[in-house]
Amino acid sequence: MTARPAEPTFAELFTPKLVTILKEGYGLASLRADAIAGLTVAIVALPLSMAIAIASGVTPDRGLYTAIVGGFLVSALGGSRFQIGGPAGAFIVLVAATVQQHGVDGLILATMLSGVILLIVGLLRLGTFIKYIPYPVTVGFTAGIAVIIFASQLKELFGLTLEGSEPGPLVPKLMALADALPTVNLAAVAVAAVTIGIILAVRRYRPHWPAFIIAVTAAAVMAWMFGLPVETIGTRFGGIPQSLPAPRLPDLSPDRILELLPAALSFALLGGIESLLSAVVADSMSGRRHRSNCELVGQGVANIGSALFGGFCVTGTIARTATNVRAGARGPVSGMLHALFLLAFMMIAAPLASYIPLAALAAVLAVVAWNMAEKHEFATLLRASRGDAIVLLATFLLVVFRDLTEGILVGFGIGALLFLQRMAEAVEIERPAPLHEEDQPDFVNGNGRKPYDVSLATDPDVIVYRITGAFFFGAAATVGAALDRIAEHPKAYVIDFSAVPILDSTAAATIDGFVRKANRHDAAVYIVGARRPVRRVLLIHGIRPPRVRYRSTIADAIAAVHGKSEMPDDESAEAPALQDQA
Repeated sequence: MTARPAEPTFAELFTPKLVTILKEGYGLASLRADAIAGLTVAIVALPLSMAIAIASGVTPDRGLYTAIVGGFLVSALGGSRFQIGGPAGAFIVLVAATVQQHGVDGLILATMLSGVILLIVGLLRLGTFIKYIPYPVTVGFTAGIAVIIFASQLKELFGLTLEGSEPGPLVPKLMALADALPTVNLAAVAVAAVTIGIILAVRRYRPHWPAFIIAVTAAAVMAWMFGLPVETIGTRFGGIPQSLPAPRLPDLSPDRILELLPAALSFALLGGIESLLSAVVADSMSGRRHRSNCELVGQGVANIGSALFGGFCVTGTIARTATNVRAGARGPVSGMLHALFLLAFMMIAAPLASYIPLAALAAVLAVVAWNMAEKHEFATLLRASRGDAIVLLATFLLVVFRDLTEGILVGFGIGALLFLQRMAEAVEIERPAPLHEEDQPDFVNGNGRKPYDVSLATDPDVIVYRITGAFFFGAAATVGAALDRIAEHPKAYVIDFSAVPILDSTAAATIDGFVRKANRHDAAVYIVGARRPVRRVLLIHGIRPPRVRYRSTIADAIAAVHGKSEMPDDESAEAPALQDQA
């Protein structure tokens, strides 16, 4: 009888990663690495925080308040080693709509309420339910946000002058911008083009240099030297202050709270999804595992703290978190130092920010939108299956033309219905042919498959894992966590898919992440027993030779590991059929 694992304690679930790092032993070498990573991320976050704030309809200093206060608290109290918190492009549409309807004070109250909601969700351990959001929903949502962000920057990119306020919905916005084309400012276009050109050049030829800050600085110098007639932070906002404001509570009257509750729920839903997705990205890059509920608690406190100091929505930011990991961060101290570096920049260099052209910040956000669109994943899902394509397009189109929350909910609903259909189609009734007694199937488990040869599991060079049941978005996080917990670094991994009737895009993405991790450790990965529909999904997602090898049985895979198989190393006997399926 297999012993059931003990339930994790409250302390194990909610201890911040900062405490874990300090208990493990935190030395001078780790502090030095975190300081370098924190400075790198701060240089990226400085122009981005101001650009997101301006695009959201508030002053640039509020973006810095959000990154400083919220970013510090996310790292200090969150459940991820590498998460970087701050203002995110995904919130631009929601924040702008809230400011337009309820003013800046309403935005601050909604941010505080969303923090309370996230805090409650985390303490109730509901963060694990985020894993039930299908992969096509997250890709469609992210791509839709990218389109909205890019469209929101067209006015500044071309220096257009509108007769009234800029509409929020996409189609009216594009019509208003088209009517304003005769007012295009060629100087603003030149500044934006130079900024984008510098960002692309630096990323290509000096990928480790801070492209955003270099491009924005060059644009500011160019506009100042040539006296270009473009709007800057100084001309529109009068510059930014050189210190944090004193903490202040917003209006907490019951009527005002009820009025802002829908916006707060939208902030909390989007913030929870975005933060945990960012933490998953950090896990896949670093091989670590985050604590989802602790992360939500940290995000909740961070939003409350940000609101107290005049900031707005805080969430985990995927691009800055990935930069933090690539810069060599060792733990949450890098995120805390990133916030302190931003505070130092604001206190010392605030007067210089007045010279930054708004067209340059718009160019930064245009590049961010292009990078976050997940174009390759979008195209892959369109080819994966009709169901994935329907979920993807429904989410994407609703996010772009209707509402962010509506897009997520409808996409999730369609995904759930398609999953039920797939489960119904996966039911099989088999009548096995008579076999010799020693070959009789193992009907005890009701799976019609012979039991494992125990000797196969004792090979020290190979780790064998069997996945049983429907491998879909709801199970992907559990399987991913189990695979990531493998501490050994063997010669090869064998993953048995013979008991997997269906597999969706979220599951394929999980396997792809594990394959990348195994390949980094020079370990081969063999997939055995995969049915034709399962193989098709895996191949479409790029899980193909030479990254993985396909075999019919575990014995064949282990023989191939030791060079005893007659089949080629990079293909199975079924390879031609597999390629046809792709």
